[in-house]
Amino acid sequence: MPQSLPTAPDDTANLADVLPSCLVALGAVDDAWVREHGLEARITLRPARSAVVVLVDGLGAGALGARAGHARFLAASRKRLRSGFPTTTAAALSTLTTGRSPGTHGVVGYSGWNPDTEVVMNMLGGWDDEVPAGWLRSSTLFTAASEVGVDPVVVGPARYRSSGMTANVLGGARYVPADTIAQRVDAAIEETLVGRSLVYLYVPELDSIAHKHGWQSDRWTASLEALDGELARLDARVAADVGVVVTADHGILDVPEESNIAIDPDLLVDVVGVAGDPRCRQLTVAPGTDVSALVEAWRTKYGKRAYVASKDEAIAANWFGAVADEVRPRVGDVVVVARGSWAFNDDRELDPRKDPKRMIGQHGALTDDEVGVPLRLAGAFAT
Repeated sequence: MPQSLPTAPDDTANLADVLPSCLVALGAVDDAWVREHGLEARITLRPARSAVVVLVDGLGAGALGARAGHARFLAASRKRLRSGFPTTTAAALSTLTTGRSPGTHGVVGYSGWNPDTEVVMNMLGGWDDEVPAGWLRSSTLFTAASEVGVDPVVVGPARYRSSGMTANVLGGARYVPADTIAQRVDAAIEETLVGRSLVYLYVPELDSIAHKHGWQSDRWTASLEALDGELARLDARVAADVGVVVTADHGILDVPEESNIAIDPDLLVDVVGVAGDPRCRQLTVAPGTDVSALVEAWRTKYGKRAYVASKDEAIAANWFGAVADEVRPRVGDVVVVARGSWAFNDDRELDPRKDPKRMIGQHGALTDDEVGVPLRLAGAFAT
């Protein structure tokens, strides 16, 4: 059964543009430097001495628009960026901090196949004990910032300070721990008082609430209101020559219980690795498996609920951006991307006597709710 697959544009401003655009605005690099390093800086920013980049985990442009009355500072701008694919934190943060697509930096999902050990590794929390050294193929732009005279700083919760993911994906920056959003805003203001700094401020609270309660919950809205107030304070308190960029790694949508699909075990018989999120499954198959036949079987079963592509088709559709030869074996032989609000769960090892625990808010796929993220420019960057 043929299936028309969506393609990902490569000429649209996205998360990879944020840090290069900031470095240009700070006068640390020019367009020639950006081109020489194979980067893009498609976000036009006014000149500034320092910059604060706020990354709100899980804040989709669609959800923000739906709750605009609760977030007047954030919703004052209708500008938006495109997240990368898959729309999951590990891949998207790596895109932000390296300025490269997943097919280049190598973090291709929430979890991913290691072709050397033939196991699925967690790409979010597995950097301490699962992910081998050198897995992230691209150096961070924090390292580049230091080389061009900019002080790179990460402001985030103390629990992430010594994590393996911080050491890799946020490598090259000085980490300043601050546990509440208000404390992080205060720290970011402090770090931009003197000198030339590039400050990355991470806000994980909304994503955590959405996973458990949904973005349409009162708890999520209350957290958005509190965040909006703190970011308005950041805008008011930073020096006149400090620019502020607010964006997100991905959006999110609420998946109803009835939209959680337990994958037919017959479709997993030849699968040796199930990676990714429930809304973006990457399946690695045993040697000798007829991939075309498996793709066809998935399309026959779930073709109205998901885009199902072979590895070659997914790469041809530019889902992961340009894919390096070293990264290609990490991509699943079959990629299953949920349409609508569906999610695909591997329940084979669950106790059939118990109801499975599902997340309400989910992401990973290619819907507008997941791909579109806000771009709010403030401080010296305000337009």
